[in-house]
Amino acid sequence: MASGRPLWSKESAELSPWPDDSLSGELASGLVALAGLPDVSPAVPGLLARLVHLTAVLVDPVDYVSVTVARHGRHLTRAASDPAAEAVDLAQYAQDDGPCLTALRSGGPVAVPDIAQAFVWPRFRDVAWQAGVRASLSIPLFAGSGESVAALNLYARDAVAMGILIQHVDACYRSGGDTPSSPPLDAGSQQLVAGVDGALRTRDLIQRAIGVLMGREGLSAAAAYRHLVEETPPGAPLTATAVSIVRQLQL
Repeated sequence: MASGRPLWSKESAELSPWPDDSLSGELASGLVALAGLPDVSPAVPGLLARLVHLTAVLVDPVDYVSVTVARHGRHLTRAASDPAAEAVDLAQYAQDDGPCLTALRSGGPVAVPDIAQAFVWPRFRDVAWQAGVRASLSIPLFAGSGESVAALNLYARDAVAMGILIQHVDACYRSGGDTPSSPPLDAGSQQLVAGVDGALRTRDLIQRAIGVLMGREGLSAAAAYRHLVEETPPGAPLTATAVSIVRQLQL
């Protein structure tokens, strides 16, 4: 993982995957909901498309949004707010490299604060520039296993405004997660950042439960995750089951 965030966070130790007052709004709660779903949940594709729509409508610095997924060894755009976003994605698929694929593969956010300087991805740079994109940010999205299931791609015409959002998202992944001293975010960007942070807290909690199962039952990580899914009612999030497992350890 590219993140420096500790797996065993203080928040997960307290069995609180996110602050109660930080998830007002559908975008924030949707990102957290995705992190708590089993990877193969039938709700995942629809939720990914919904997150694209909400991000495009709510997050002021962002002009185009898409979501990239991997299927059978290939990459495709599951949903896009504009043909320009899909064109920039396709340029990356053609090169089999770019910020969206790097985010998906590494599990960490990939920022391009200045498209003109993206020398390592020339096809992405050229297509993005022609579409008017001057900065981008790809955020890995994960479900219950903690592995990336998609990359949320944010493309902006205003590099300065996007740079502020990049700082705040990056802070979610740094150990400690201190809020950067930059101009305040618009309400939609605040939702996005709260959702990213809440999703990371949810992952911390679920991974702690998996660790408990590994130690208690002698299971591999994959087997412990399957056990967690099996113990969760169909359609329900894994978080409640994870909290129950961790609390049993504390009794």
